[in-house]
Amino acid sequence: MAKIVVLGAGIAGHVAASHLRRKLSKSHEVIVVSPNSNYQWIPSNIWVGIGRMTSKQILFPLAPLYKRKGITYKQAKAVSFFPEGDSETTSPYVFTEYVAGAEKGKTEKVTYDYLINATGPKLNFEATEGLKPGYNKVYSVCTYTHAEHAWKALEALIKQMKSGKKAKILIGTGHAKSTCQGAAFEYILNVEQELRRHKVRDMAEITWISNEYKLGDFGMDGMLMSYGSISMKSSEMVEMVFEDRDIKWILGAGVNKIEDGRAHYETLDGETKVEDYDFAMLIPAFSGHGFKAYDKHNNDITDKLFKGFMIVDADYSQKPYEDWKVQDWPETYQNPSYENIFAPGIAFAPTHSISKPRKNKNGTEIFPAPPRTGMPSGITAKLVADNIIDTINNGKESLRHKGSLGNMGAACIASAGYGLTKGSGISITTYPIVPDYEKYPKTQGRKLGKTFGDIGLAGHWLKLALHYAFLYKAKMKPFWWLIPE
Repeated sequence: MAKIVVLGAGIAGHVAASHLRRKLSKSHEVIVVSPNSNYQWIPSNIWVGIGRMTSKQILFPLAPLYKRKGITYKQAKAVSFFPEGDSETTSPYVFTEYVAGAEKGKTEKVTYDYLINATGPKLNFEATEGLKPGYNKVYSVCTYTHAEHAWKALEALIKQMKSGKKAKILIGTGHAKSTCQGAAFEYILNVEQELRRHKVRDMAEITWISNEYKLGDFGMDGMLMSYGSISMKSSEMVEMVFEDRDIKWILGAGVNKIEDGRAHYETLDGETKVEDYDFAMLIPAFSGHGFKAYDKHNNDITDKLFKGFMIVDADYSQKPYEDWKVQDWPETYQNPSYENIFAPGIAFAPTHSISKPRKNKNGTEIFPAPPRTGMPSGITAKLVADNIIDTINNGKESLRHKGSLGNMGAACIASAGYGLTKGSGISITTYPIVPDYEKYPKTQGRKLGKTFGDIGLAGHWLKLALHYAFLYKAKMKPFWWLIPE
């Protein structure tokens, strides 16, 4: 009997556990360890943040589902890794601590035959002074509770605007190396539309602030895409949308300090500036969780497992930007030191950024970290699960399922406003995620036809349909596996 432990129950962890349980016989144990009691469909947090959905519409409790499906669930957090066991426990294990219920505070050694680290990122608000959701008039939509608080604050501001108050709204990234520009991009467009719906748009000045060098970078170095019968740069598309909605923008900004209604930032020119606001939603930096790892003699071997995030089958050599290739990126998400440990989704350490690194004269790096959320998280989690399933069933290691961000496409439906008749969505597909300048030298590293964009009401309908489809899938309802990742 094999014992597979999955750390985390977000998109990557839940996808991996679902496929493992469906495809493996019940003689094998699947265990999920997560500090979260609920599964949340994170892409819909932005709608909670504008009051168009409630938290209950985007989440469900994990324990009852896992019990029905035969998955062992522990509401606990991983603390440290012992991939060789120790003097008392010969099996490899993860040292965990329960975070809720009667067992809160209790620690446990959770042994495993295979380990999937899908812990995702730490939301590193502390990396920016004063950037704490709910304080200093700054908010977040990274979790459903953050999004609820954001809506309460925004709703209160809308009431003030209806009474005649002019307001300044600031949305974007809250650190020089934040990622997840996509979530902030969706949120600023939804906020803008909600202000129009409440008939207070003329009372607000809305500004986008980002560490991007150009609009539409999204941490992927931008893209050239097919747009109808023409080719268009993502920067041109976003600029068109922002100009149409009278949204101002500040680019190349490394936010480093938040005060009450004031954002301090450094520019790529090396200048220090301040932007005032009445309401802000700023995405924090993402980081690893600071896990430690030890060998069987209790020696620290953290550097064999972690480089901030978990080390996998990637090229981590420090080489110049001009020498970066798609082949640098991992394919199996297996740790090179311990073949029974994997890290899909956001949990793996990226090879390097996708966007060109930029540093100002003060030595401050200002550019987006690479995104690994959403569709790539689901795809990489499934291929890791399939490799473990094949290995168990065949009795020998199998790594035939492979998928690099350098040969993988991704689709993103960015909400540009909620409403069955007045909603809008920006549909973007990218292939490959990491641009391949050798294969597609004339189209900025991407394949036209597979990299395209569209804007309109149909995009909103599609995103809304995906909301319900992926919650159906996550609840493992009949034939859920037919819905692709």
